[in-house]
Amino acid sequence: MLTPVVDDDGAPFWEYAARGELRVQACAEPDCGELRFPPRPCCPHCHSFDSEWRRMSGKGRVWSYVIPHPPLLPDYAAQAPYNVIVVELADAPRIRLVGNLVSGPKAPLNSVAQERIRIGAKVQVVFADGEDTRGLPRWVLERP
Repeated sequence: MLTPVVDDDGAPFWEYAARGELRVQACAEPDCGELRFPPRPCCPHCHSFDSEWRRMSGKGRVWSYVIPHPPLLPDYAAQAPYNVIVVELADAPRIRLVGNLVSGPKAPLNSVAQERIRIGAKVQVVFADGEDTRGLPRWVLERP
């Protein structure tokens, strides 16, 4: 499995995710408070360098998706085809995260049938806890 490249700005995102928390960087300027992703040192709205990490509900909806087929990077070819979804966060609709729709936190990438994936489907974040995937946000379909 490929692991994310962690830089100074994004490191807190991955630290929280490793603890099972979905947090998004926010401007800490009292008159601003804009949420932003990907993380960066300066607020694009007010140009403040002060930031904080706000906990999100982990709820969202499928904004888009794709089903990659081989040829792929060698680490993923054996698992294909699988889904990659873009999730619009319920708490911050302008923020979208990329991940996989799975049947549970420890499920394989192809554990949800392709025909079950729908644009607009409600999802909830779960976190993988395997050796190679610890803290990797994944998504499950919300149950009514």
